[in-house]
Amino acid sequence: MVPLIMPIGALLVGIALLLLGSGLLNTLLALKSELEGYSGATLGLIMSGYFIGFFVGTLLALPLIRRVGHVRAFACCAALVASSVLLHILLVDPLAWLLIRILTGIALVILYTVIESWLNGQTPADKRARVFAIYMTVNLGALALAQQLLRFDTSISHLLFVLAAILVCLSVVPVTWTRLQQPEVHNVERLKLRQLWQTAPVAMAGSLLSGLAMGAFWGLGAAYATRVGLAVNDVAMFISCGILGGAICQFPLGRYSDSRDRRRVLALVSLAAALLALAVLWLSASTMLLFIAIAAYGGVAFAVYPLAVAHMVDHLQPQSMLAGGSALLLVHGIGAVLGPLLAGQFMQVLGANGLPLYWLVTQALLALFAFWSLRAGEAEDPAEHGAEFIAMVRTTPAALEMLPQEESEPDAHGVWGGEHSGAGH
Repeated sequence: MVPLIMPIGALLVGIALLLLGSGLLNTLLALKSELEGYSGATLGLIMSGYFIGFFVGTLLALPLIRRVGHVRAFACCAALVASSVLLHILLVDPLAWLLIRILTGIALVILYTVIESWLNGQTPADKRARVFAIYMTVNLGALALAQQLLRFDTSISHLLFVLAAILVCLSVVPVTWTRLQQPEVHNVERLKLRQLWQTAPVAMAGSLLSGLAMGAFWGLGAAYATRVGLAVNDVAMFISCGILGGAICQFPLGRYSDSRDRRRVLALVSLAAALLALAVLWLSASTMLLFIAIAAYGGVAFAVYPLAVAHMVDHLQPQSMLAGGSALLLVHGIGAVLGPLLAGQFMQVLGANGLPLYWLVTQALLALFAFWSLRAGEAEDPAEHGAEFIAMVRTTPAALEMLPQEESEPDAHGVWGGEHSGAGH
């Protein structure tokens, strides 16, 4: 394991520092919005700005990297993110924050693309699955740890914004210090959404509804915790428990799905998520029980998207996997943009309880669709699965190249999935 990590250690340290800063900022903004008295609808709109920027950034990432190289692109965008973090304390206004969040989303997706395409370029084909697992562990670990940084200033003053900016700036050091060769990047086409729907409708529905639910978790989870009366330290623990629950439960749920019809597993997991969303609502009066409930909810909710990816892979040729994954990312991203907006409206009308009720609705819709698909279609033989489940969170298309199922031959539709082929939505 150590010999595997050493060559890419600088990249992993860089992404860890970046996620510590950006993960802290995401929760910090929700808490600061509560202090400023922003409504649920306003906060939802602000948080959706990040995902809008994420969309735009995927279109800009590869042209920028080709133009100036990985190191310069990373340094440029890290400077933009650090500046954006500090602008939040200089321009305390909902419209300004929305625009800043869009800029932050654009810059961050380019930073993630730099790291992920670089990791892919440094990873031998037979080590891709292990590197991908390490990278996802770093992702979830850094995001969970970032929440605990709130303990340094429970008054939510400018100190935490400065700390987040410092962490983003520090992420530049290991990336610019490395002497790893910078890889080439090439475009990869995306499967048409109609073709993806015809091939694996449950995967597409799972990706969309997961985006709707998880976008609301990242955008409004901290605001919900604040509105049910949790102190800042407990808000940090609330978000951390959700993330850690997702990290712990993905692998056993995924392995369970490898030997069964994945549509049935998706139906059961989403049904469990809907019931656990109710538990979050009912147990909000007890801090400890609420932590347990959100950990359990995160455990199943975080598994929906990777289960959808695995179900998609079961129905695609290996050389089409990267293009299909890019299309699923697009669908998930659409959900992530709409999620905070819709959940914000729920909270505007129903108060804090609107968020778990919103989770219940999105997860129940997926459960109903997956069960309907089981009744309407033929049973799927688990022995014919195209791939084993791999735990993951939503990231950029470049990270999907580290998955071991892809090959470098075009499929019948002319879609390529070879080495060093980064993608944009």
